[in-house]
Amino acid sequence: MSTPTTALPTTSSYRPRRRLQALSAAAVVGLALTLCTTTAPAHAAELVPQTDAEAEQFLDDRAAEDPSTLDRESVPEGISVEQAKKAVEKTDELTPADVEYAAAQEDLPASGVPGDFYETPDSLPSEDGTVLKQADSEFYLDPVKLIKHDAKSTVFMYKTTDEKGQARAATATLLTPNGASGHADDAVVISPGTQGIADKCAPSRQLGMGTEYEGISVASALAAKHPVVVVDYMGLGTEGTHHFVDRVEEGRSVLDAARAVQQVDGSEIDEDTKLQLRGYSQGGHATTAALELQKEWAPELNIASASAGAVPVDLHKTVSGLSSVYTAFALYGVVGFAEQADIDTSDFLNEKGQKMVAETADKCTVEALLSTAFTDGKSLTKNGESFTDIIDENFTDIVDRQRLGKSEVPDVPLLVNHSRLDDVISFDQGKELASTWCRAGHKVAFEDNLGPTHVGGYVAALPRIETFTTRTFAGKAPLDSCWRL
Repeated sequence: MSTPTTALPTTSSYRPRRRLQALSAAAVVGLALTLCTTTAPAHAAELVPQTDAEAEQFLDDRAAEDPSTLDRESVPEGISVEQAKKAVEKTDELTPADVEYAAAQEDLPASGVPGDFYETPDSLPSEDGTVLKQADSEFYLDPVKLIKHDAKSTVFMYKTTDEKGQARAATATLLTPNGASGHADDAVVISPGTQGIADKCAPSRQLGMGTEYEGISVASALAAKHPVVVVDYMGLGTEGTHHFVDRVEEGRSVLDAARAVQQVDGSEIDEDTKLQLRGYSQGGHATTAALELQKEWAPELNIASASAGAVPVDLHKTVSGLSSVYTAFALYGVVGFAEQADIDTSDFLNEKGQKMVAETADKCTVEALLSTAFTDGKSLTKNGESFTDIIDENFTDIVDRQRLGKSEVPDVPLLVNHSRLDDVISFDQGKELASTWCRAGHKVAFEDNLGPTHVGGYVAALPRIETFTTRTFAGKAPLDSCWRL
């Protein structure tokens, strides 16, 4: 995937431009392999592909990157340059821009939101979806903060409830398009892809740092003049552990954010605003979970449509199919599953495994992927077992509770998108979810594509998601695919 080039200068004056160039050239950098989406490059709204040819060109741009351009300044701390180059050379997914992105996160100042904003108040109200506080924030499209989006950005904290029934504080961000005024007819609620499990990885923090890979999806919705709500999920930024792909906690985070945003000062969203729930991969899992919980948890919400892409319907099947490229995500899951089951990870992980869990828990998506790439999970367990074996022996009940497709969802237009060439979440999971909703009597638009890999599937789906959004907000029914499923 590499071609001979001359190494770029590494002077401090050149470094920001080099990073920005790398990030801009790779429009799908932050998706980085698995349950996540795409990074926010320069002029993100203009880079959303409108045709399959443009999507293919994005992938060609990534493949043309040369790992020889990597140097000490562009590789995250704790990872050698040689390790980074080998990781890039061994996979078509990981690129030099991914490494640049991870390195950029290390030496950036915190977002403009006050650090104490994320502290949980001494007492929480009884009603879920109640706003606790809010603060002005920022949305940058690049990690060197050269391109600030003109949308008004407000981060807010609200009350929700976790799976055990404990009151929790969670956060989200409201972004309002420039020039909007009065009542918002419609709005998009984005459930983000995998961020990591550390507080610093919360989307509300990363939007202000220019390192949020959901930026391209946010900018795309804003360009269509839709207000956007980006959910952080419980335990990201706020007190407590973020339980990775926890169906109940993800779904409640989404629904209560949609309730709370109506109370935010300056919000144009109210009870009459039509909402679209949207997410890809882990975000698709959260979106689907919210749909399944909506009737019981937040029946008053005016949900008009939903888009769920590459949904990991069956976590056991998903984890079983992951290669060693994706070890970081297995570790994220282990941390959450062990806490939910009240099991110490030392019961099944060896010393190396425990150390890697601790290190990975403090890293966001791209950096975590780089630091664990090609690590065999069996080398981290006490008895040489695979992570699938560990789940079977310790966490079967927890994983089964996260299974989707068993509950009723709102009778609204539904879009399921999935690439037939997805190498992370098998295509049959998306098709089965669409079929399940069809059998329940819903009108479902199933958009399969041939975007190569998990990354390519997301890029190929973006234009269709925006078309679906426009049509459903206008009250037009999407093409029903149930006849062919």
